[in-house]
Amino acid sequence: MMATVLTIVTAILIVVGALFALVAAIGINRLPDLYTRMHAASKAGTVGSGLLLLALGIFSGDIAVFTRALAGFFFFILTAPLSAHLLARAAHQFGYTLSTVSVMDELKNKNP
Repeated sequence: MMATVLTIVTAILIVVGALFALVAAIGINRLPDLYTRMHAASKAGTVGSGLLLLALGIFSGDIAVFTRALAGFFFFILTAPLSAHLLARAAHQFGYTLSTVSVMDELKNKNP
């Protein structure tokens, strides 16, 4: 009974994680500029990768593997959005322009 529950939870996490990864991939291909693409990759990609890693930890059945997967999940959640923000800020300072459909540039008049 418990093995069936773990298998169902793992399958749900894999499907949801794969859907988030798919949304991230579609966002990278369809969004208009560097900043929105980076946003899609950092948000949806992070959640997708984290859920897939969590599914691996649950399916392994080993507490040591699960602990490492959980640590990796939290590492993903904490570092990927922060690094994407810093890369976007550096790209803005370097001079990459926003798309014409962007509403406003809040960093335009700020000093680095």
